[in-house]
Amino acid sequence: MGDDYVKSSRTGILCVGLLVGGTLWGQAQPQTPPEERRAPPGSASRPTIQQPPPPPPKLPDVRQQGETGWWIGITGSTPTQKPIFNKARGATFTEPSEVELQGKPTFVPGAELGIAVGLHNTLRFTYFQSQATGNIESIPGTLHLWNQTYAPGTYLATTYKLQNGKISFDYLTWPFPVESRRFRLKTLWQVQYTNINTVFDAPKSPIFDEQGNLIVDASGNPISYAGSGSHWFVSPEFGLGAAYYSGRHVRFEANAAGWAWPHHNTVWDADTSLNFKYGHIELRVGGKAFHFKTSTQGEFFTHGTLGSAFVGVRWYSQ
Repeated sequence: MGDDYVKSSRTGILCVGLLVGGTLWGQAQPQTPPEERRAPPGSASRPTIQQPPPPPPKLPDVRQQGETGWWIGITGSTPTQKPIFNKARGATFTEPSEVELQGKPTFVPGAELGIAVGLHNTLRFTYFQSQATGNIESIPGTLHLWNQTYAPGTYLATTYKLQNGKISFDYLTWPFPVESRRFRLKTLWQVQYTNINTVFDAPKSPIFDEQGNLIVDASGNPISYAGSGSHWFVSPEFGLGAAYYSGRHVRFEANAAGWAWPHHNTVWDADTSLNFKYGHIELRVGGKAFHFKTSTQGEFFTHGTLGSAFVGVRWYSQ
């Protein structure tokens, strides 16, 4: 009986050992996903797809003054240059016509309106006018001006009025996206209108003859020594504008644009300014220049360049 008991004990211990060892070995083997276990024999298993990392946080897009809402402004300057009047290619007379328009404008007013359009783009409307009157004590030679011919030594009075209006789409070109950068480079797409009206007269020339009779012209009307007319043109302009915002209250700005059509009209303008903003109000201090030449295909044309320092004030809605 003792031998049978020993054999039975050994047999039981061996079975328990085999059972435990099989269990541990099965747990040590890699587990096959249920999808792969259900796949038919010979079919390829799908690789595990890794999810991409989350995108970095987007930086805020900072809009500066003038890039939201709308604004209005006024400017003032005092140019001293004088436009030139002269005969053009289409003249049928032989007398000279070149004369410098006299006088200096005491003040050249301007107005502007800006509307934010899209991200950092602006639609601008600007206008200014300049006018002056002056005299030439004695012209050195004969002058043919509009429908009048003035003899040498004539006391000549000149008057002019220059007007310019412009529509400009200022399109952000660099950098993009702006995010929190302080510099802006914009391309300027513009349409402008320029008109100059000129008047000449000889106020000291006689209107009565030696007998005291009123001098009349060929039509029987009282003689007039005044000649007047105007030149105008509409043209595109293309240019660049730059702005740098050094802080919440200070901004530097510069713009230049132009257009030339040989033997027809030419126009360009440029400005630069340092601007100080407090609340909704901005004070502007800088310089500007404007050049124009009307078409040379007619009898007469006018050209000139006006430039000076300027001051301005803007009011921003936001």
